[in-house]
Amino acid sequence: MSIGNSPEDERPFDDASEEARPSVGRALQQARIAAGLTVDDVSTATRVRISIIHAIEADDFAPCGGDVYARGHIRTLAKAVHIDPAPLLARYDAEHGGRPSPTPAAPLFEAERIRPERRGPNWTAAMVAAIVAVIGFVGFTVIKGGDDTGGNSNLAGDAATGASATPTPKSKKPADPKPEPSDSAIAAAPQDKVTVKVSAVDGRSWISAKDHNGRQLFDGLLKQGQSKTFQDSSKINLILGDAGAIDLFVNGKKIEDDWQPGAVERLTYTKGDPQAG
Repeated sequence: MSIGNSPEDERPFDDASEEARPSVGRALQQARIAAGLTVDDVSTATRVRISIIHAIEADDFAPCGGDVYARGHIRTLAKAVHIDPAPLLARYDAEHGGRPSPTPAAPLFEAERIRPERRGPNWTAAMVAAIVAVIGFVGFTVIKGGDDTGGNSNLAGDAATGASATPTPKSKKPADPKPEPSDSAIAAAPQDKVTVKVSAVDGRSWISAKDHNGRQLFDGLLKQGQSKTFQDSSKINLILGDAGAIDLFVNGKKIEDDWQPGAVERLTYTKGDPQAG
């Protein structure tokens, strides 16, 4: 088991007798080390147990519990270390008797046809119809009463003045357009807290965020175009799996760091001006 280890400590010795094409487990291990991730990092990001990750990297798929689960673990681990899972799944299928056949769906459909469908009275539609009828009646009564009152007032006015006066139209002052929110208003953040916004603008990236007590706020894959905002009373701890794909805003200000694609960054931010810990 690897606890608190660095990726460099796990680099395997060169083996001249190894085949040019690495095995499934070997390929996952090499990609993890190239991404700068430890087994603990991948386990935290994927929720796959450390013992299973070690077994898969050693090409031992028995702890997975079957081909279906093994394929799922391979796909999950490949995405966490930023490689395409399709070639690995194809090689696994070739070495383990092919892809599992899907469960036939005919018995399920047959059962659904045999089982009679019971429908109760549609009370919702009846209630909606009754409410619409009441509203219509009330509206008709109000409009009718308004017309009668208005007619009597006009007759009384004509009798008193002898002529109907043409009302003078009142000019209406156009409403002032609402100002668009400024960048500073959008980026405003409470002064008594630390606020961190993570946006995946140039690709997807695995991220992990913890508060000052070490409590996990988020741990997973952020797809391109998605954003997450975290807030704490004093401190936010971040791990960015692919910092080059991320735009980072701390306390309303964008962090202008030249992170390279695929770089793993561990960051800490507190209240006040953005300042990496």
